[in-house]
Amino acid sequence: MNSKKKKILKLGLPKGSLQEATFQKMAKAGYHVSVSSRSYLPYIDDEDIEIRLIRAQEVSRYVEHGYLDCGITGHDWVVENGSKVHEVGEFLFSKATRQAARWVLAVPETSSIESAKDLQGKRIATEVVNITKKYLRKHKVKADVEFSWGATEVKAHELVDAIVEITETGNSLRANNLRIVDTLMDSTPRLIVNKHSWEDRWKKKKIETFSMLLRGALDAEDKVGLKLNIPEKKLSKLLQSLPALRNPTVSSLTTKDWVAVETVIDEHVVREIVPLLKSAGAEGIIEYPLNKIVY
Repeated sequence: MNSKKKKILKLGLPKGSLQEATFQKMAKAGYHVSVSSRSYLPYIDDEDIEIRLIRAQEVSRYVEHGYLDCGITGHDWVVENGSKVHEVGEFLFSKATRQAARWVLAVPETSSIESAKDLQGKRIATEVVNITKKYLRKHKVKADVEFSWGATEVKAHELVDAIVEITETGNSLRANNLRIVDTLMDSTPRLIVNKHSWEDRWKKKKIETFSMLLRGALDAEDKVGLKLNIPEKKLSKLLQSLPALRNPTVSSLTTKDWVAVETVIDEHVVREIVPLLKSAGAEGIIEYPLNKIVY
C-alpha cells in the first residue's frame, strides 16, 4: 500500500462581495468552482486544490500563519493586518469595475472638515482602524478612531465626524450626501502565499500555474480575436493604415494571391476598424471572444 500523503494546495477565496467575481474569473482561467448548500467546502474541478471561503478581511492572517497555502484578498487587508506574506501578483478585478478600490476619508456635505488637519480631536468610524491611524500619524493629527461593524455611511451624519470607507465609483457616498476629502490608499486583489509554502517546489509550481492562467483570463477580458482574408497586394497598405493590427499572423490561402490575417485587438475599437477593413478590401471578417491570453 502506498502510504505517501497526497499533496494538496489550500486556497483561500474571499467570501462576500468579491466571491462571485472571483468565481467568474477562475472559470475563465479553467478552474470551475461551485458551492453546495449541503457543504461548507466549495467544489473545484482540480483534485490537487482545496478551497476555503473566508472573509477577505481574514484571508491574509490565515495565509501568514499557514492554515492556508495561498489566497486572494485585497491589498488593503494585507496592510491592515500587517501580514507577512509573499505576493505573487496583482489581479485587477472587483465586484463592480476593473478599477482599483479606494479607502477614502468622507464627511457630510455640510461638514467644515476640508483636510486631514481638520480632524484634530474628531471621531472617525472605519473598518480599517490601523490604516486610518497610520494616516493620522502621517499628518500629525490626533483623533479618536473606532471600529465600525457596518452601516458606516449612516454614522457620518449623527454618530461620528468622519468616516473612512471603501469605494470604487463614489456613487454610494454621494447618494448618502457625503463628500470625499482625501484618499488614504488604493487597493486591488492580490494573490498572496505563505512564505513556507512558497519554498515547497510542488506548491510553488502549482501556484505559479494558477497565477499564469488567472492572469491570462484577465488579460483577455477587453480583447477579441479578429480574422480576415485580403488580397496580398493590399496587405502592406492595410497594416500601415491600421496600427491596431500590430504583430498579426499572416498566412497564405489556397486562393491565389490572397492571405489570411489573424490578430488580437481591443474590443472597443472593433466597431471602428471593421468598416475600414471592409473598405480596404478585406473579406470574411470574423470577430471571436477570447478566454485567455498568455504572454
